Amino acid sequence: MKTHQIGIILNGVTGRMGTNQHLIRSILAIREQGGIAVSPDESIQVDPILTGRNENKLRALAEAHDVERWTTDLDEALADDHNQIFFDASSTLHRARFVEMAAKAGKAIYCEKPTAVETAEAIRLANLCREAGVKNGVVQDKLWLPGIRKLQTLIDQGFFGRILSVRGEFGYWVFTGHNEDQPAQRPSWNYRKEDGGGIIIDMLCHWRYLIDNTFGKIKSVSCLGATHIPERVDENGSAYDCTADDSCYATFELENGVVCQFNSSWDVRVRRDDLFVMEVDGTNGSAVVGLRDCWVQPLGATPKPIWNPDIPQLINFYDGWQKVPETTEFDNAFKIQWEQFIRHVVLDEPFPWDLMDGAKGVQLAEAGLDSWEQRKWLELGELV
Repeated sequence: MKTHQIGIILNGVTGRMGTNQHLIRSILAIREQGGIAVSPDESIQVDPILTGRNENKLRALAEAHDVERWTTDLDEALADDHNQIFFDASSTLHRARFVEMAAKAGKAIYCEKPTAVETAEAIRLANLCREAGVKNGVVQDKLWLPGIRKLQTLIDQGFFGRILSVRGEFGYWVFTGHNEDQPAQRPSWNYRKEDGGGIIIDMLCHWRYLIDNTFGKIKSVSCLGATHIPERVDENGSAYDCTADDSCYATFELENGVVCQFNSSWDVRVRRDDLFVMEVDGTNGSAVVGLRDCWVQPLGATPKPIWNPDIPQLINFYDGWQKVPETTEFDNAFKIQWEQFIRHVVLDEPFPWDLMDGAKGVQLAEAGLDSWEQRKWLELGELV
């Protein structure tokens, strides 16, 4: 039995997303399943080491999840040849420093999005990795969500005919913290522009890779942002001014003519099937897609409504949709991409979602911010 042992530096994973999705549901899940099976006679075993600034948080996290290795000395972890991959889930404004350190140490680099808050910086980091000759990747988890995978199957099978438009609604109500029994459920830095916060830089990076990989390449963008709630309460109970956008209303024109409209907001209450829902309309059918489920309505089963507000609506529009059945077991989306990146590093298998691909998300977010400021449509150019 051939076994590849690979050390993985997990930097900045003491936060909610880093702990739950990257540590517990990805790396530890891979460890618990016995590694990544390459063949009946070959596997890849993962050996995580937690790094960060807070010794108490690192120790507690390591002890809670039976992780033997942790340190506040990132230089020491990078100097260890056993550690082949560096992963960063720290806040965006700290990412460049860590990527530079890891590239200099010759480590493969995998990191959360956005890679930067400005396109030029995102491109610089991508080129830095390329010049250092290190393999690199950016988290683009939504591509492997069960709902999106069901949608992709419908697209591949030609269910929609010609896709005309896509409408996405994302978000939920984030409590301001002013009420004692309703504490804020997101970190305060998310609402401070000076700390890298803002829903445009956060979510347009997601919409870029989701749209590009599912519906077609984005050609141009028109975006309106807003800071609907001007004051929130931080983790210490102190009120602070919100300097970043908390809502985004964006329209994307694709090169193939498809129009996508995506609303993203931390100030919206949910009355839909999930926290993120897309409706995809085509000439031969439509689909409504959530994080896990997907409903379809083909042309032959489409009702013929008549506009008459003087009488109660005679059609229950929910009845005309069929839920796509479960035909396979879907693994965690973050874990799937982690396994692909690890195989890329160890086995040299293809992995197209590198830092330059991640820079496209930053490009769209920056164009969205510029569109908001300039009040006009903006074209997206090629990145170099």
